[in-house]
Amino acid sequence: MKNIKLKVPATVANMVCGFDILGMAIHKPYDEMELRLLDTSDIIIRHTDQYELPETASQNVAGVVLLKMQEELHLKNGFEVIIHKNIKPGSGLGSSAASAAGAAFGANILLGNTLSKEEVVHFAMYGEELASGVRHADNIAPCIYGGITLVKSSDPVDIIPLRTPDLFVTAVHPQVEVKTSDARQILKKNVQLKDAIQQWGNVAGLVTGILKNDFALIGRSLQDVIVEPVRSILIPGFDEVKEKSMEIGALGGGISGSGPSIFMLSEQEETARQIADMMKSVYETLQIESFVYISKINPEGIKTY
Repeated sequence: MKNIKLKVPATVANMVCGFDILGMAIHKPYDEMELRLLDTSDIIIRHTDQYELPETASQNVAGVVLLKMQEELHLKNGFEVIIHKNIKPGSGLGSSAASAAGAAFGANILLGNTLSKEEVVHFAMYGEELASGVRHADNIAPCIYGGITLVKSSDPVDIIPLRTPDLFVTAVHPQVEVKTSDARQILKKNVQLKDAIQQWGNVAGLVTGILKNDFALIGRSLQDVIVEPVRSILIPGFDEVKEKSMEIGALGGGISGSGPSIFMLSEQEETARQIADMMKSVYETLQIESFVYISKINPEGIKTY
């Protein structure tokens, strides 16, 4: 196979209490990528979107992934990559992860599908490192595995796929930019023990709720006492959106990744749609343009088409 086309989904990282370790794939938005195996060693990156991202391989998240694959796998072949981004950079919906994961996933298929999913994640994390300064896999893993994933360890890579609950995700992306690197810098360097204990309980409760399909437990566990109180300050309308979502009937939710996107989980599609309408209304009142997405949790992740 010399050519492959991919649909690469957006992802919601952290899932409120699982900072850098939990994430889920959703159906939309999604990026479209095309990879071609070259007989030369060149890495060619082309964007067909409007975001003016760098196309020099060493400065592009997809390019850096492919350069690392060439280096560590001793490849003589290069790749041409065409990327059309529908996941806006800086949205908190895994835009950089989509490019990085798509590059690693597609290259692996073109090379004969010889790498494990953990190895694909390993290479994709080089792109996240370029984007945020940290090799984290909470967006990368669900993008590649689909569904909800637990990153037990990033080094060595140890990914635990969880089940995919039959829940609806409503996500709003207000058109303000929050850079992942900036959102990391404002976090506290030290955490009080009582907060850590509460957070551990929430993470354990959320994972258990997902595995047992216990929606009430999932809802009780979607609380963050460490990161959200700090990062939410960067997101206009956050408190209002969260409060009104709970009044409508959401199980819970919070910041998607580093923001500014906000996500909410619901059992019923009608609830998800009511939350979407409310989100649009909040940002219209604030005179901030926004995009709202309603999706089931995506059990597949990246797929060819």
